[in-house]
Amino acid sequence: MSIAAFIHGLRFAAVPAEVQRETRTCLLDTLGIALAGTRLPIAAIVRRFVARHLAVGEGRGARTIRDGRRVSVPGAALAGAAIVDGFDGHDGHALCKGHAGVTVIPAALAFADALALTDWDEFLTLVLLGYEIGTRAGIALHATSPTLHSSGAWNALAAAAIGSRVLCLSHDRTAHALGIAEYYGPRSRLMRIIEHPTMVKDGSTMGAFAGVSAAYLAEEGFTGAPADTIDLEASAGNPSLWRDLGSRWRILEQYRKPDPVCRWTQPAAEAVFSLRRRYPAMTHADVADVEVETFHEAASLSCREPAETDAAQYSLPFVVAAALVHGRLTVAEIAGEGLGDEAVLRLSRAVKLVERSEFSARFPAERWGNVRLTLRDGTTLDSGPHTTRGDPATPLSMEALSVKFRTNAAAALDERAVQRIADQVMDPRSGGALSGFLDLVLT
Repeated sequence: MSIAAFIHGLRFAAVPAEVQRETRTCLLDTLGIALAGTRLPIAAIVRRFVARHLAVGEGRGARTIRDGRRVSVPGAALAGAAIVDGFDGHDGHALCKGHAGVTVIPAALAFADALALTDWDEFLTLVLLGYEIGTRAGIALHATSPTLHSSGAWNALAAAAIGSRVLCLSHDRTAHALGIAEYYGPRSRLMRIIEHPTMVKDGSTMGAFAGVSAAYLAEEGFTGAPADTIDLEASAGNPSLWRDLGSRWRILEQYRKPDPVCRWTQPAAEAVFSLRRRYPAMTHADVADVEVETFHEAASLSCREPAETDAAQYSLPFVVAAALVHGRLTVAEIAGEGLGDEAVLRLSRAVKLVERSEFSARFPAERWGNVRLTLRDGTTLDSGPHTTRGDPATPLSMEALSVKFRTNAAAALDERAVQRIADQVMDPRSGGALSGFLDLVLT
């Protein structure tokens, strides 16, 4: 099956039941992250930016998440991706070293709102389509490039695929849209933001903008070079990467984060939580020194006194310290007053980061961490190696995902609205109109 044929021929009712469930679950989980993200400073910044500089031209435009103002569709997608990326609790794929849903969900919402879609199955098809195209593009890019690129470098193709479908582009123009998205997507070096964590995050803000814009440009007749990541010969010598579209469902391979911090920090956080469970009498005041053994990329997350949420989420010492002090990682620990918590900052300064070669060798398919605490009385506590919860092999339960969604969504909506969204997304028999769902999320 050609890629264009997959994009335009996919039907939600025809895919396996487990794929349908996973699509709904990915949508719900990312919506919770987006709703929580609307409470962060980045949300106000990007919504103000798109309202001022990416206003509606022709057509009715699309609303930005929990804002209600109509802006251009590329602008709405840009703002949505920034808001999701800002909270950093969204799903991803290990081999992509990044995230598809952060762009897929905002792009699908923006197109659905702008075009007044009414068909729930079609909306869910857009979500599934985006994950399948975006994930493969990410795997292909990182398998063929020595540079670790941001997610926006490849998830732009997911947004372009969604746009190509809803705009009913020809197969030829669909190919151009994908090529434009890849060429204009932000091929930013991910390790740069590891060194200097700020609001540019994982590049998905501009990935969403580039991908949505690419579809509209192709609709106008703008041409683009063929997308390298879709070239079968360039896909790391693995032509099945694209030829198994519709038979292997990459959406089933996504991981989900239990906590809203960088995935690379979470093995060490899991190790800390295990120590707290094993030694319930221990408190953070008992800890003199902390040593974290992890893989090379995680050890690069070395900021110790983050000044903003984005830096806190990309700080392995701060995440480990917050987990030790509070026994949890929520918005309270990584934003606002949590950034100035003296107990957390004391431990963050004391954390020693050590690269462990065997952990580095297992990255990116696996991420591991080990934490060793030295107490003030000289006692040493060793967590042993820990990986992350939420991987396909260690999935979060539906109960845990439901609690995560409700906790996150409650930052922006009342309990009744949260329940309505959960019902409409997860229960195909709920009967809720797509327009009503969009109103709840976007107004």
